[in-house]
Formats: sequence, structure tokens, C-alpha cells
Amino acid sequence: MPDPAAHDAVARDAAETESVFAHPVVRPDATAAYGEHPDQVIDFYAPRGEHDRDRVPLVVILHGGAWRAPYDRAHLTPFAGFLARRGFAVANVEYRRGPGEVAEGAARNAEQNAEQGGDPVAGRWPETFDDVAAAMDALPALAADVLPQADARRTVVTGHSAGGHLALWAAARHVLPLGSPWRLDGPPPLRGVVALAPIADLVRAAELGVCGEAIHQLFGGQEQFKQRREHADPAALLPTGIATAVVQGRTDLTVPYEVTEAFVDAAARAGEMVGLTLLEEVGHFPLIDPAADACAVVAEEIAQLAW
Repeated sequence: MPDPAAHDAVARDAAETESVFAHPVVRPDATAAYGEHPDQVIDFYAPRGEHDRDRVPLVVILHGGAWRAPYDRAHLTPFAGFLARRGFAVANVEYRRGPGEVAEGAARNAEQNAEQGGDPVAGRWPETFDDVAAAMDALPALAADVLPQADARRTVVTGHSAGGHLALWAAARHVLPLGSPWRLDGPPPLRGVVALAPIADLVRAAELGVCGEAIHQLFGGQEQFKQRREHADPAALLPTGIATAVVQGRTDLTVPYEVTEAFVDAAARAGEMVGLTLLEEVGHFPLIDPAADACAVVAEEIAQLAW
């Protein structure tokens, strides 16, 4: 007999997905390159409306889409516009995604998936991380040039889904293993990070099959995954000492709550407290949907860290 609760969750998820992708693209006020590749660009949004400050916090946003090439920053532009209307300066970062080189076993799985009409290959190693690191390093100078209202001293990084993973990673570069090309000598100049339904614990996410084969396509087979995880898994890069908040929908079918729960537990074991806002009867996409109440909750979480 069909499970009515499961049916309701699927129907809710479909409605939430339709809502977030129904918004028109919001054009930026300026775009600047941080590299030579076409995907190495950042869109900037100036704060809208009246505010009583000459300088406002800079919110850096990283889009999701399972690190897959078809999913770019465009779907996050309504969220960028929403934050700009809330009085923030916003930087919407693009980065290289799949297809890239993948491990042999992951490549076979990807080919089989494509033959069956499934999702495209996820991510690029190491280019995805090269780009996020380069973008974060270039942001203060780029923002000063094209968005003088932005106060880089009040920077908060946020990201959704796979972008939430990258946001947490960007805030943890100073605790990367010695010798990592992305390691910083000290903590990044951030007020904090707000991760939205993030793929925050790669081991738990892989166990749950989050985004199909995306994790193993990006991080490789079992041996590669083990090696690369030390350089890329937020749950393995703790504690950071950076103020961290996670916003998660209880009924998220794309990145289940169990992934966030595993990350929060890992942080606690490392002696770090992560703020968790768990929204009942909310799925994956309302967190970045300006038409949803959950999006206002996200803006408040960002404001608490930014100011």
C-alpha cells in the first residue's frame, strides 16, 4: 500500500522545485573575471533600497547543482537579488564543474548513467577547488574595484547544496593538510559561513547516495576518495574557529537531514559548535527561493554573522 507521507513529501518537493526555477534571472550590476577560463567569473550585485550606512557587508554565494556543468550560477540569481534587496552587497561566484577527469570506476558508472538518460558527470578535480580558492582570494580587490559599497571586512560566505559544501570548504582552508595547494597560513577573513542544505559530510552523503554518483565522480574511486577527502570534506576539516551556521529543511529529499546531522556531530566531537536551524516541512529549494519564508530565515542568519 502506498505511503501517504512519502507521496506528500514527493509532491511538496516537486512544487518547491517548480517554484524556485520559476523566477526570472536577475542581471548583475557588474561582472569581473578572476581567471582566464569562461567560468572563472563573479557577478556583483549592489545593495538595493535605502540604508543608513556607506559600507555594507559582502555576501559571497556559491551555487549548487552537484558540481555538474549544466547547473550554473543563473539559478541562484533570484537569491542574489533577494539578498541585495535586504541591503547586502552580493558576489555570485561561478566555478568550473563537470565533466572533468574521473577515476576509471567512476567513469564507467558515469557512462552507464548517461546511457540510461541519467545525470551528467559531476565536478572537476582539482579545478573546482582551484577556482573557489582563487575566487575567494581575488574577491576583496575585485569588490573594491567594481562594488565600492561592499565592506570586505564583513564578508560572509554562503552556499546551497554542493555550493554549501564549497562554502564550508572555503572557510576551512587554513586547516587543510600541510602541502595542500589551497591551504592558507591563517584563517580566511570571514565573519562566518552559512551553509544551506550542504553536502557537508562526504562519507555520510556517499552512504545515502546523495545526488547519485556525483560524489564518487568528483572524488574518485575508493582509494582516491580516501586521499582526496582529507583535502575536501568539511567534516574532516574541523575545528575551523570560523563562526558556522547551517540551515536545513527537515523534509529535504535531495540532501537529507542526516548529512547535516553527521557534520554537526563531527564538529561537536572536534570541540566546535555549529549553529543549526532546522526548518520543519521544508525541503531542498525553499532556502534559496525568494518566494518562500525559509529564504527570509536564511537572510536573518546571514545578517546575524555579517553585522
